[in-house]
Amino acid sequence: MASPHKERTTAKSKSRNRPAAGDPSDEKPVRRSGDRRKPNTPKKPQSPAKRSSKPTERSKDGYTSSQTSTNVLSLDSLAKLDAFNEKVLVSERQRAVERERKEKVVTGRVLKDRGKHRRRDDEDDEKRDKRKKRRIVSGAILEEGRGRRGGYIASLASEDNGRRKRICWISIGFIVLLLIILIPVGVLVIGKQSGTGDPAPAGSAASGTPNNSNLNGTSENDIPTAAKGSYLDPFTWYDTQNFNVTYTNETIGGLPIMGLNSAWNDSTQANQYVPPLNQKFNYGQMPIRGVNLGGWLSLEPFITPSLFSSYDPDLGIVDEYTLSQHLGAAGAAQTIEKHYSNFVNEQTFADIQAAGFDHVRIPYSYWAVVTYPGDPYVPKISWRYLLRGIEYARKYGLRVNLDLHAVPGSQNGWNHSGRQGAIGWINGTDGALNAQRSVDIHNQLSTFFAQPRYNNVIGIYGLLNEPRMTMLPVQPVLDWTTTVISNARQNGIKQTIAFGDGFLGLPNWQGKLQGIEGLVMDAHQYVIFNVQQIAFTHQTKINFACSGWSAQMTQSINVATGYGPTLCGEWSQADTDCTQYLNNVGVGSRWAGTMNLGPAPSDGSILTPSCPPKSGTCECADANADPSDYSDTYKQWLMMNAEAQMTSFEIGWGWFYWTWQTESAVQWSWKLGMQAGILPAKVWDRAFNCTQTVPSFSGLPENY
Repeated sequence: MASPHKERTTAKSKSRNRPAAGDPSDEKPVRRSGDRRKPNTPKKPQSPAKRSSKPTERSKDGYTSSQTSTNVLSLDSLAKLDAFNEKVLVSERQRAVERERKEKVVTGRVLKDRGKHRRRDDEDDEKRDKRKKRRIVSGAILEEGRGRRGGYIASLASEDNGRRKRICWISIGFIVLLLIILIPVGVLVIGKQSGTGDPAPAGSAASGTPNNSNLNGTSENDIPTAAKGSYLDPFTWYDTQNFNVTYTNETIGGLPIMGLNSAWNDSTQANQYVPPLNQKFNYGQMPIRGVNLGGWLSLEPFITPSLFSSYDPDLGIVDEYTLSQHLGAAGAAQTIEKHYSNFVNEQTFADIQAAGFDHVRIPYSYWAVVTYPGDPYVPKISWRYLLRGIEYARKYGLRVNLDLHAVPGSQNGWNHSGRQGAIGWINGTDGALNAQRSVDIHNQLSTFFAQPRYNNVIGIYGLLNEPRMTMLPVQPVLDWTTTVISNARQNGIKQTIAFGDGFLGLPNWQGKLQGIEGLVMDAHQYVIFNVQQIAFTHQTKINFACSGWSAQMTQSINVATGYGPTLCGEWSQADTDCTQYLNNVGVGSRWAGTMNLGPAPSDGSILTPSCPPKSGTCECADANADPSDYSDTYKQWLMMNAEAQMTSFEIGWGWFYWTWQTESAVQWSWKLGMQAGILPAKVWDRAFNCTQTVPSFSGLPENY
């Protein structure tokens, strides 16, 4: 198990032991086949070719496949209605002919009795009979009774009754026909509108299966036999909303473009303080104000404890590796893809924009690209969710910081790297193999994201989250870094490239990787993973956020005293490490002195309470309480602590809060903190900026 002990005694970066699209629906799909580039073969980036939708097959009656069943039913109903009317007409004609025959018999008898010399009257009768026949042929059959069988009034009443009956039957048939036509059309229109316009609320995914209406009009027969049931078969996807479901097997850098649309729009502006995507963001001059989507595509137990809490502790399910292994391939794919779909959707990005953010950092893991023998991870499914997330970010004008959060072998041994325990990247028996695998993965990624469609929406291309350089040989990590940077530039990546500080301490980067253009160092700043800093009083913590973090950032951005360009990729307002599973599944906290990692003291266990005044009375119940139970003073402190850190990190390139949402950890979720009134409703709307005197907070208990 990873040791969450202090990585350095100075104010340190994070060393937590916690678990690892214009509107796409309005865009034209593309269709191509074949792989334009092989992995590990850097080439000049090419524009994404246009995919044109396959024409929808038409049936013999001229209707599209999505309309056929509806219109066949409508035509059938119409035919039945016509047959019914024809039957009525034929019946009435037969009755009229019979009446005429009888009348002729009667007329013939009268004429015979009156004698052969009354030809004129007979001729008149014949003319009258011809007029009757003409009326019958013309369809005015009800007039037949006029002057006969009860006279005009009686025959008119009979005519009215028959006409009413026919009109009634015809009206009923017409209404039925309209219902047959209009109801399916209405359903079709509603289905086509789904997924466009306003985003669906987050609750829609949680309340049931996505409606996947964009599969309407698409036939499973359009999927080649060899691709059915594969990653490229949209009929196997749990969620198809806002994906292009036109089949294509085309890849770029060996990575599928399936699900993408051919057109995009980079004219959106996140807010009035930043330029739209198609204009330059001046990094280092305007501050990044971003947020992470942690726990989405790289699982972290403390963010989504529901995925881990239902298992017997003896099963040892503590990370994505052991969870996937326990569930098996089919069970893991089903469970984890539902998480991908439900935890983050379009509404997430709309809410992030509404809160005033201009960037979003998206952590993802190597199994989005490839898996290796023995890996239990769900392969590749997270890739399409990553691509859709980027398109959602584009729609709301948010620039993306791509963050490869886990590489083969694990770069830090923490659960958010996929597998908790030993570090097997660069280090150990397969260290060199895993290092090369991660080079190959980046070769694919940089080839794919060098497409012109990503030039504006991806602002930062991240190399690797939190390589634990305090336990890795430093030079091989630097060599790996320069190799990946060189390959990415050759493959066409023009964006700023971010590398992690590795917990070496910001001043120790002076002289390293300098002279390589277009880089920024990513530092993660927390006080709660350091036993000295977590023991600060509330007043001291805010003073440190103002003076300590600002001093480190000032030193780091100066190439004479630090590396140079520096941003804070993770931070939190939390003042304890009490959150469930934050230090690993089933592990306690530094705060309460319950962080028992194993049988030996050297394993990093902390069994002495760390809260001030270290009296042994520290507890986590109040720290983990519902925010509605927070005192007004504690809410004031939490807000001030956050505002102080934002102020200091903006001395550098800016910051990304960790994280946007959690299931229950309020002090780690901007979304929940904003709702609780302990984080600003707009990221720029702050009352404290480190120029004011920090209160003593004497009425606020220091040990809860």
